[in-house]
Amino acid sequence: MTVGFEVLARDGAARAGRLTTAHGVVETPAFMPVGTAATVKAMTPDGVAATGARLILGNTYHLMLRPGAERIAALGGLHRFMNWPRAILTDSGGFQVMSLAALRTISEEGVAFRSHLDGSKHLLTPEKSINIQRLLGADITMAFDECTPYPAEQGAVETSMELSMRWAKRSRAAFVERAGHGIFGIVQGGVHTDLRQRSAKWLTGIGFDGYAIGGLAIGEGQATTFAVVEATVPFLPDDRPRYLMGVGKPADLVGAVKRGIDMFDCVLPTRSGRTAQAFTRAGTLNLRNARHADDAAPLDAECRCPACNGFSRAYLHHLVKAGEILAAMLLTTHNLTYYFDLMAAMREAIMRGRVAEFEAPR
Repeated sequence: MTVGFEVLARDGAARAGRLTTAHGVVETPAFMPVGTAATVKAMTPDGVAATGARLILGNTYHLMLRPGAERIAALGGLHRFMNWPRAILTDSGGFQVMSLAALRTISEEGVAFRSHLDGSKHLLTPEKSINIQRLLGADITMAFDECTPYPAEQGAVETSMELSMRWAKRSRAAFVERAGHGIFGIVQGGVHTDLRQRSAKWLTGIGFDGYAIGGLAIGEGQATTFAVVEATVPFLPDDRPRYLMGVGKPADLVGAVKRGIDMFDCVLPTRSGRTAQAFTRAGTLNLRNARHADDAAPLDAECRCPACNGFSRAYLHHLVKAGEILAAMLLTTHNLTYYFDLMAAMREAIMRGRVAEFEAPR
């Protein structure tokens, strides 16, 4: 088999499901912490698992440049290399290549670019991206695509989407089938719902193990994101997982789950943890603020994480002001725990048929 997916409960468009991979089962809705360079920043693998994570994201672009996919493969694959025995999804590198701007050239063959590390020349094609992800040992491989910038003229978006669809066909052909591993296609088309629907039909015609909605959360705003999701989801197979890439804030996750999305990734909880921000049930806190200096209360009295069950806001404020590494570790742990508790609460609401009552966090 490839990756398995089963929908266990529905409430409106929202689904609670189970994704089965070579490295374990992932309950959905699911959030993926971002481990771009084979590490979730400021976290140990055991610490990441303790928050509730069962699936993390690695990145083709960064790992091909350093330390190299062949080296990782020779050392036993990405799971062993980073001591993460659970599931891994790898981004194809398309988003990172897009961000290189002047350092890359796009053609039908693929993307020629210079490394941001040392200026060395590389060519990333659909076939090479898929092979790198195979060498890494990803449970879920992503098709190679071009993430269209926003804003862009509709004609340019259409040209970009069609190129991504041709690359998707090549990606699917290059993927090596093996038990517990699968490949996801990525819907593109910018903010244009007709292009999104064409893209979805194109991908389902090729046939993938799951379907991602890419090219969003890059400046278009939440209302537009939700509109694109609502227009796209009906054109995706009901029996396959749906993944909204690069999203997002807690309210974004709740709104997207209510619109039929099963999987998410975003750097926000980990990046915020390194920049003194904490997500709580009462809203977002900035631990740099002086008002926390004498506050003996925990970040969130309802939270199960170590930061909330051993340390005060005053202490965390002190760590932040002192520039201590422990501040990033504790706040990142807290934020990921908050995100996974949010996913668990959403799942329970779906199972009980009460998702309509579930309010988006502040």
